[in-house]
Amino acid sequence: MSKEQISVFDMFKIGIGPSSSHTLGPWRAAQQFTAVLKSKGLLHEVEQVKILLYGSLAKTGAGHGTDIAVLLGLSGDDPVTFDVNRVTPKVEHIKAVGELEVAGERTIPFSYQEDLLFLYAESLPFHPNAVTFQAFLSNGRAITETYYSIGGGFVVQENDTESVLSEVDLPFPVDTAHELLHWTMKTGLKISELVLENECAWREESETVAGVLNIYKTIHECIYRGCHTGGTLPGGLNVERRAAKLNKKLMQGRSYQDYESWIAAIREGGQNFQYILDWVSCFALAVNEENASFGRVVTAPTNGASGVIPAVLQYYITFHDGMRENKIIQFILTASEIGSIFKKNATISAAMGGCQAEIGVSSAMAAGALTEVLGGSQRQVLMAAEIAMEHHLGLTCDPIGGLVQIPCIERNTMGAIKAITAAQLALQSNPDKAKVSLDTVVKTMWETALDMNAKYKETADGGLAVNIPLSLPEC
Repeated sequence: MSKEQISVFDMFKIGIGPSSSHTLGPWRAAQQFTAVLKSKGLLHEVEQVKILLYGSLAKTGAGHGTDIAVLLGLSGDDPVTFDVNRVTPKVEHIKAVGELEVAGERTIPFSYQEDLLFLYAESLPFHPNAVTFQAFLSNGRAITETYYSIGGGFVVQENDTESVLSEVDLPFPVDTAHELLHWTMKTGLKISELVLENECAWREESETVAGVLNIYKTIHECIYRGCHTGGTLPGGLNVERRAAKLNKKLMQGRSYQDYESWIAAIREGGQNFQYILDWVSCFALAVNEENASFGRVVTAPTNGASGVIPAVLQYYITFHDGMRENKIIQFILTASEIGSIFKKNATISAAMGGCQAEIGVSSAMAAGALTEVLGGSQRQVLMAAEIAMEHHLGLTCDPIGGLVQIPCIERNTMGAIKAITAAQLALQSNPDKAKVSLDTVVKTMWETALDMNAKYKETADGGLAVNIPLSLPEC
């Protein structure tokens, strides 16, 4: 039995930006807490709720929207379906009226200043991203639960074993790249085919296919929306959105009506290197500008790195005539398996491993996926993933102002370009002669994460975050 069973829908989650670990995870934790109150029949006895944010959730929580996420989660809203245009108005209403409707059923007094506490100097030992919810009941009792947001929207409750899905008998249990290669060599299956076989242990194949296509639908809608939305990003850094201007410049007046005709119009522009490079950057910028604006994105595998895989997938679709469902499914399934290997043996949380755990992992996922859809062998897929991560080792997470903007947005463009380069290198190489295996680079990434100073792990206490003299408004 695999030590941890991870589905494609764990690696790719639909949610709201700007951070999977600081927004989506805490949102899910808040939902879990209200579910506990409901299951115990205590919801209508709640008179007060307090939220305690620790470690990285405290230090960069305001910039990452952690406060917004926990309030919406406690209110009973879901990040997959909640109208992104209502995020700010609803939170402002909660602050203004001083009331919180817990699970959409129980209205209680709530003070943003006194009931939501950012404990900057405190950290819990299990993980830097910790949140404690306290519900005080009418009979004088208190219900307290602590949750850890461990990256990519994954949430673990204190004193609970880390469990993503209910365990099943997977036909091809995989923890490492070596095991993945063993199964593909033994069966002759492509990596994506093997993943699909494992997914069938949880649900019908048709459900998996529909779910993956829904992931893709969310991705392309996000890219298109981001390429057609201008303005300035929220948060106080006054970062101008660039994707829409770049899109307009690159289109050079070519007309289109929707996503499909837009892609066709892009293809009309040619195939020269600079043109393609600019479009890859544009796709990545579009997603991460949406993410920074509390837009709907797909964690891939995190929100901070949510532009890399969409940009590389869109590159394949646009410039390799890849607008075919089977290829899109193949790409996403392969990427998920690469990501799960990092999740099981290292981390996908910047608070644990720096940005190598987010941009690095997403670049490796994209490189492997692109290699498979371009006809690479199983060994070449793993080689591409290794190359991509090898050149992200040691990358720190030092967001200015605690916002997922600088340097995060541009880093997604870099991760996408590196993924494409890694795929091309792997496709032109003999993987049997590779000196470094994917498992070795995963191990190295984790060791690097353990050695990395905490100030470079999404705390905004080091690097660019302290060397750029910016004055941000009080939160």
